[in-house]
Formats: sequence, structure tokens, C-alpha cells
Amino acid sequence: MRQLICIFLAVGVTIAVVQAKDQPPVQVITWPQTGTPILRLSFAKFKEVSSMGNMRSFMIDTVAENLWSKRISHIDFAVYLYDKSKVRIADGGISLRDVSPGQSVKFQTMVSASGTPVSLEIAPVSLPEELRAAGPPRTVTLIVNSVPQGAVVKLDSNDMGITPKQIRLGVGKHVLEFSKEGFNTGKFPVEIGPDDASGGSVSYELGTAAHDTIELRDGTVLTGDLESASSTEVLVRVAGNVQHLNRNQVKRILLIERDISPQP
Repeated sequence: MRQLICIFLAVGVTIAVVQAKDQPPVQVITWPQTGTPILRLSFAKFKEVSSMGNMRSFMIDTVAENLWSKRISHIDFAVYLYDKSKVRIADGGISLRDVSPGQSVKFQTMVSASGTPVSLEIAPVSLPEELRAAGPPRTVTLIVNSVPQGAVVKLDSNDMGITPKQIRLGVGKHVLEFSKEGFNTGKFPVEIGPDDASGGSVSYELGTAAHDTIELRDGTVLTGDLESASSTEVLVRVAGNVQHLNRNQVKRILLIERDISPQP
């Protein structure tokens, strides 16, 4: 019985199972990266075959090999394609069905992407019960952004970088934390299910500024609490320290609304 491998990528994908001419692989991925090897995917060079506007079509010859001592009933992977700057330009997936121990299957795929793919990554999406213990914990990829951008993002209290940021999350409940100087901090709960696919995104709005903004004539912007302003001097508290500014240095002052407690 002929075995079937299907691979689906972002747009304009054509599948054809062929006996492709052997060629040296450009990239070889063994899954999992640690522990007992189960699957090896060998990817040949992406060959451009056509283009239309910003979209370009490429062909890639791939070989999937079952390295395990058991038959793989099914396994699904998310596939991420990247350009030379490591920017993700296409998403997709690989589905394997009923692959015997030691069996290799070749296939050829047409891929349309918004750039030139030079590398790819895979991540497990759906595993049979017999592979869950053998393989590494499943993760999904999430694009995390904020309004405004440039916020520090934490995942379960661990620093992940500055938004926009691509992060990987394991199955279960998580908390994203956002912070940016001059804006209110915030938290966003995320729950990843056992069958959730990668490629989603989260955008969190930080809300109104938490402090006054003082813009100086040299382009410097200070974020803090305005203490006082006169015709000659401006006092602003930044990170707990009061700074004395010459009034001529200040170009513009933006004040936020505050609740003023009544004096006893």
C-alpha cells in the first residue's frame, strides 16, 4: 500500500507524491532533538519556479524517514519558513500517516511565500499516545505584541524580550505581563490546549500613560510627575528623583489627569 504524506503551507500549495531525483539535502531535522530519534526530515534546496507580485513560488524535495522501532500511526507538525534575516515568511504543516519502521517517503511540494525561504523549523502539533512519552513536551508559537509597541513582556514571570516578540508556550495555563515606562502595566492570561495549533497572535493595549511627559527642545523626552513649573524653572520627579530644568529647555509638557485626595 502506498503511504501518503501531505504538507500544507500558507498559500498556493500544490502536493504531488513523486519519486524525485535524489539530491543532497540542504537542511536535515531530526525529531526530537534530544532522546530517542523518531523522525528525520531532509529538505533539499528551495528552487524558485515562478513569481507574481510580492508572492514567489518555490519547489522543495523532502524525504521523511521513520527512525523509530515502531510504526508511526500518525503525527502532525507545524512548519515555519524563514528568510535569511530569520523573519518568518510562511506557516504550514506536515502530516504523516502509517509509516513503518525504517521506511522513507519522498514528496515534492510547491510553496508560495512572501520572500525567499532559506531555512525552516518544525514543532509537534498532534502526537499519538505512544509518541507523547517518547517525544519532548509539545509547544506552540505565539506572536506577542502591544499597543504601543516596545513593551517588556514576561511569560510566567520570565523575561522574554521586547514587543513585538515571537515566543513558544507549552500546553497549560500561562500569564503574559507587559510593562513600558510611562504606561500602566498589565497582565494577559493565555491557555494552550493539547490540540492547539501554532501561529496565533496576542496584542495587548497598555492603556493610558501613568505619568506626565516633558518634551525637551533637544528631543529628549522625560516621563515622570510634574512637581512645579514657573517662568524660569520646571521641577519633575523621575524615578523618585527630582530634576531641575531650565524653563527654556522645555518644549512641551503633557499632563495626565490625577485624582486629588481632599486635604484633612
